Amino acid sequence: MKLKDELPVDHRLALVYRIGAGLGGIFLLVFGILGLLDHPGILSTHGPSVAGMSTNGALSILSVIMGVVLIAGMVIGGNFASNLNMIAGLLFVLSGFYGLCVLGRPDANILNFGIANVLFAFIWGLMVLTFGMYGRVSSHLPQDNPYWRKRHGGGEQQPSGPSTLVKILKPGPPNPIGH
Repeated sequence: MKLKDELPVDHRLALVYRIGAGLGGIFLLVFGILGLLDHPGILSTHGPSVAGMSTNGALSILSVIMGVVLIAGMVIGGNFASNLNMIAGLLFVLSGFYGLCVLGRPDANILNFGIANVLFAFIWGLMVLTFGMYGRVSSHLPQDNPYWRKRHGGGEQQPSGPSTLVKILKPGPPNPIGH
């Protein structure tokens, strides 16, 4: 089963994906541009501070690129924005782990990460990841959710209630995605 086959094209949650991508992209674009305005060295470990976070040329350029990508996700919208937000969120969380590993090691800290950068990467990464997964990932989606309807063949109502009652009403092999 491929995830893209399970996703409906239009639904009311597309706005959440777009707003999440747009806000993240705009913030990163502004952060990157402000970091580049101070002319930091590309791999400097003593760059300027922007919005309470340390930066250098490499981090500023990465922020601008990621900001443009997230803004493009906002413009395109739909499932693309959702997938993009999940990938971007995962990358932010991974960059937070990178930052933890290189704190206090100027020789390895090529993106000039400080503790504020690490906290931002974890918090913002989880937020963007949540924007991307909102309404898509759950073990028990409600029956009016567009993803549930797509997976279960339209608007056919399924029995609900305690699992033993459901088993009596609809006998058969266990269903791994819920009732």
